[in-house]
Amino acid sequence: MITSANNTQVKNIIQLNQKAKARREQGVFVAEGRKMFGEAPKDWISRVYVTESLTADESLMKQVMELPEEKREIVADNVFRQMCDTRTPQGILTVLKKPVWTVEDILKGDAPLVMVLEDLQDPGNAGTIFRTGEGAGVSVFFLRNLRRHYQSKGHPLNNGICLQNAFPICGGCGIIKSGTGAKRYPYLCSPPERKNSYDQEDYQGGTAFLIGNEGNGLTEEAAEAADCLIRIPMCGKVESLNAAMAAGILMYEGCKAETVGLADLESVC
Repeated sequence: MITSANNTQVKNIIQLNQKAKARREQGVFVAEGRKMFGEAPKDWISRVYVTESLTADESLMKQVMELPEEKREIVADNVFRQMCDTRTPQGILTVLKKPVWTVEDILKGDAPLVMVLEDLQDPGNAGTIFRTGEGAGVSVFFLRNLRRHYQSKGHPLNNGICLQNAFPICGGCGIIKSGTGAKRYPYLCSPPERKNSYDQEDYQGGTAFLIGNEGNGLTEEAAEAADCLIRIPMCGKVESLNAAMAAGILMYEGCKAETVGLADLESVC
């Protein structure tokens, strides 16, 4: 059992929570809580840490004990709190390997519904988009420059969706365009002289929506990767919508275009 905050593993977890460089160099990230541990693919788990007081939870410990001995550690309660990035730790922390993937591997199927999130600053916005997208049947999320997306509070797994559906991308949004035949319709927080209204487009056969930074919208590079620029009509003096709100409108519009309509969602979920 780990009883000292000076333990090298404890110091390493703190570094992983605080430093993107440490996460990149080690190829891992940290996810806190029961839900994150329960939903994480087992082959992604590098190590799991459980607080001493939680060892009495037979149901949880049964799952923990299924892991090899070298992948599980018991930690004193006071030390565990120092390892966590959340104010109220749930008593279990999982170190996960970053996935290795190609666009071709991910975008399988005839008509994927894809979300590309570029440089979102607010983890709360990202979390709302992830949860809404799960309900709307989004096939995959691509995360470009998403702040803290490999830190516990900002990761999609901690926001109610399956970890296996979210992938970070390096480089430009064009790599997605080259990896799939899906159309791309970005929503830009910009003046109404943008082209068609979002509900005037055809989203059948695969769609990728690009959602940009809350303050600056999409980068010029991302906008150029799009096949069409669309807008969401707004009344009054409103200049733009919240990124998560705009994404939600577009995701459900894309969902309606597929063979399974909104009215049929309940029967297939």
